[in-house]
Amino acid sequence: MKIPPENDQFALSNDRISSLLDDIPLINNFKGKWSSIRAKLSDLRTQLMDVSEFPNSSSNPLSVDFLHSVLEVLSEAASLSEKCRNPELSDGKLKTQSDIDSVLAKLDSLLKDGEVLIRSEILHDGAVSSSSSRREAVRAESRNLITRLQIGSIESRVLAIESLLKLLNEDDKNVTIAAAQGIVPVLVRLLDSSSLELKERAVAAISIVSSVDGVRHLMIAEGLQLLNHLLRILDSGSGFAKEKACLTLQPLSISKENARSIGSRGGISSLLEICEAGTPGSQASAAAVLRNLASFGEIKENFIEENGVIVLLGLLASGTPLAQENAIGCLCNLVAEDDNLKLLIVREGGIELLRSFWDSSPSVHSLEVAVELLGLLASSSPIAEALISNGFVDRLLPALSCGVLGVRTAAARAVHELGFCTKTRKEMGEAGFITPLVNMLDGKSVEEKEAAAKALSSLLQYTGNRKIFQNEEKGIVSAVQLLDPSISNLDKKYPVSLLASVMISSKCRKQMAAAGAGLYLQKLVEMNVDGSKKLLECLGRGKIWGVFARS
Repeated sequence: MKIPPENDQFALSNDRISSLLDDIPLINNFKGKWSSIRAKLSDLRTQLMDVSEFPNSSSNPLSVDFLHSVLEVLSEAASLSEKCRNPELSDGKLKTQSDIDSVLAKLDSLLKDGEVLIRSEILHDGAVSSSSSRREAVRAESRNLITRLQIGSIESRVLAIESLLKLLNEDDKNVTIAAAQGIVPVLVRLLDSSSLELKERAVAAISIVSSVDGVRHLMIAEGLQLLNHLLRILDSGSGFAKEKACLTLQPLSISKENARSIGSRGGISSLLEICEAGTPGSQASAAAVLRNLASFGEIKENFIEENGVIVLLGLLASGTPLAQENAIGCLCNLVAEDDNLKLLIVREGGIELLRSFWDSSPSVHSLEVAVELLGLLASSSPIAEALISNGFVDRLLPALSCGVLGVRTAAARAVHELGFCTKTRKEMGEAGFITPLVNMLDGKSVEEKEAAAKALSSLLQYTGNRKIFQNEEKGIVSAVQLLDPSISNLDKKYPVSLLASVMISSKCRKQMAAAGAGLYLQKLVEMNVDGSKKLLECLGRGKIWGVFARS
């Protein structure tokens, strides 16, 4: 096997550590031990950054060996984390605990080796002094500023935090170094300061930390203490402080526990007030936080009590493009399973606002939430009729062929919802919807494939569309491939329904047989997939028995 260059291995190691740090919060087994592993991984990442600063780190044999050992342990830890995310613990509790202890011991050993490697003179050979000293200088400066932030007058502390902001804004690596030195809890304590100036700069610094993935967990670890400070700023802070507080709340509000705390402490009311009267930047950030909160069903009542839908529609009418995008995303989460809220959006002019945003969208990427909201609204037949009369069928077609996976998938789901009657199915078929949907059957993700099959199963209920589908060269073959039971997380009833709609054609039956439909269907019958037995029987009545022996 070809070994990648060592500079690539630094990046690979960092990526694997980031992936593990993202996965560890999802593990419910041996939480205490995994918390220790997370701390050691953070220390290891800092060490790797230190080693990579030396110009000859990629060629020094000891450095190369160290990197190889790091990758081996990270691979073992990744495999173990995957096992621990399974509640069943396939290897048993005792064996898994032993494996975790082994990984902890190996990480300890790596950290000791790395420290020896960094402190030794061996990596200094041939190095430019400024390269190695810069990190030490940042580390020393961080420690100096942390001390200055905790002693002296308010004025001296303000000067210290201004220097800290300058340091943090220079480079994400500086943020990582400062966080490793313990800057986060110091900043959180400053939020309780009597000085408005100091408090504002502290929340600005915390918002910078919140934007760096590798150290965000240190901020999240501050828990309710940080949340309470941020919510007080939303209530009574300046426009600048509110914007920074909202930026910090974005990653915090992903957690259900934090979302519940924000909702129970009046945070939704404060955020909606910012959406109504805040600065453009704070409106966009507040809407992003609300978007996260709205994904938790138990929080929805808070939005209704605060007239949240009306406020979000107002932001959609007058906010910046980013604020509008976040407002639509929030509406998507709110109305997902609530027909009353869907009707409220329509009554308050939501269709016109959605159309305006769609037509002025700055990029295809930002259309994803708009297409998603379209599909959610269209799930109600009366609303679907209004959407069609407002020209959304014509707007939807280009989205099926765009280069953004999420937009294509959302568009296919919207096609399914809009194709609720023969008239619309006919209109979509004649407009050219069949071809891009057939192409999506071979899409990049399971979600895209399923959405396309679901949309086609709806459109092909109109006879004229079946003829169009039959003329698609790869339509039958692509649909048959989706029957394969090995393609997991794809609802097989949609490709079954799709193929059943063209079963009357002998040509289509032959194509299905040649593509191996019989073998797949036999397995789907055993799995009790809706419609699979009937489809298999239809193939049998067509006397295409040879297919069932195919392997």
